[in-house]
Amino acid sequence: MAATASKNAITLKGSTEIVAEFFDYGINSILYQRGIYSPEMFTREQKYGLTLLMNTDESIKDYLSKVISQIKEWLMNKTVSKLVVVIKSLSANEVLERWQFDVEKPVEKSEKEIHEGIRAVIRQITASVTFLPLIEEPCSFDLLVYTDKDLDVPESWGESGPQFVADSEEVRLRSFTTTIHKVDTMVAYKKV
Repeated sequence: MAATASKNAITLKGSTEIVAEFFDYGINSILYQRGIYSPEMFTREQKYGLTLLMNTDESIKDYLSKVISQIKEWLMNKTVSKLVVVIKSLSANEVLERWQFDVEKPVEKSEKEIHEGIRAVIRQITASVTFLPLIEEPCSFDLLVYTDKDLDVPESWGESGPQFVADSEEVRLRSFTTTIHKVDTMVAYKKV
C-alpha cells in the first residue's frame, strides 16, 4: 500500500512539468483552433490520448519555449497566478479573445485523474470553435503572465495592462489539478 501511495505522489517539480506542458499544448491548440496561423504551420502529436497540433515555425517555437521556461521557474516558486492568451486584430489592434488560465492551490489527484482533466480542457478548447465567433481577419497573440508584484522579470519582457475584451461574453471551461497546482480555464470573446 505504501509503494502505491508514493508512486502516485506528485512533487512540486512534477506538477510544474505537467502544468507547463499543458500550457504549451493549450496555447498551440488555441493558435490552431482560432486560425491565428495557417494549418500548414502545425504538426500532429499524440498526448493525453488526443491528437494535438503543435506549431512548427521556429520563431514561434522559440518564443513559446522561452515563455514556458520562465513560467516553469515561477511555478516552482509558486509565484505565478495566471497565464492569459490574448488574441488581437492586427488591423485595429483590438482584443477579440482572452483565454485565461488561473493557477491555484488544489485538492489531491492521481496522475490518471490529472491527465483526464487535461484531456477534458484540451477537448473544450478544440470544441470552442462551435460557439466562438469566426475570426475573419489576420490576428496576432500575446501572452500575459501574472506573478507576485515584487518578482524580477526578464529584461526582454514588458509590462502590460490586462487587455480585456470590450463588450464581451465569458465562458468558463473545465479545470484540472495536480497535487500542487490547480488550473481553471475561461475564455472571454467579443460579442457579435
